[in-house]
Amino acid sequence: MSKLTKNQKIALSKIEAGKSYTLAEAAELVKEITYTKFDASFDIDVRLGVDPRKADQMVRGVVSLPNGTGKEVRVLVLCSPDAEAAAKEAGADYVGLDEYIEKIKGGWTDVDVIITQPAIMGKIGALGRVLGPRGLMPNPKSGTVTMDVAKAVREVKQGKIDFKVDKTGIVHTSIGKVSFTADMIAQNAKEFISTIIKLKPAAAKGTYIKSIYLSSTMSRGIKVDPKATEEI
Repeated sequence: MSKLTKNQKIALSKIEAGKSYTLAEAAELVKEITYTKFDASFDIDVRLGVDPRKADQMVRGVVSLPNGTGKEVRVLVLCSPDAEAAAKEAGADYVGLDEYIEKIKGGWTDVDVIITQPAIMGKIGALGRVLGPRGLMPNPKSGTVTMDVAKAVREVKQGKIDFKVDKTGIVHTSIGKVSFTADMIAQNAKEFISTIIKLKPAAAKGTYIKSIYLSSTMSRGIKVDPKATEEI
């Protein structure tokens, strides 16, 4: 087993074995035990009591984080010429149609979100093999296929994220940066968890929120007391 670094030893000494923390305590603790020189992402992992293999237990949704994600989100809008000006004004990084479709066919995916219009989806279907595995395929449920592309761009830029449970029953996403205050992280986490609770499938039996962990890119996970969700 590799030796622990000085910082890892300090981090371990601050974590009480077997203890579950409130959201605010966990957020503060993750900030204390993160020693990266860069502004690490702040992540949340929520294990749910669902079987994602069953269609009626799939948990998927969108949430607007009150304090944003702290990330620079690169947005591509594939739209008709009459919507281009509004998309650019809303803050889209790339706007166009056929030229970007050709670029994507050639393997270009240097964006975080793709937004399009319903009438354009026919052209984008052929890009599924490239976009699907990267989670970039526009989807009406996540608000990325819409008539109002400008509004969608503004929402994404302001911290709207989409999420879905993975095949192991865990929902994982970034809810900020280590440079955020603990309160900002706790507020974002509360909004995220309350959204997941609202999406509880009727077919889910037993305990719905099984566990919650907060962590940064390089830190250990800090266990959050699931009862802390009752205050949400």
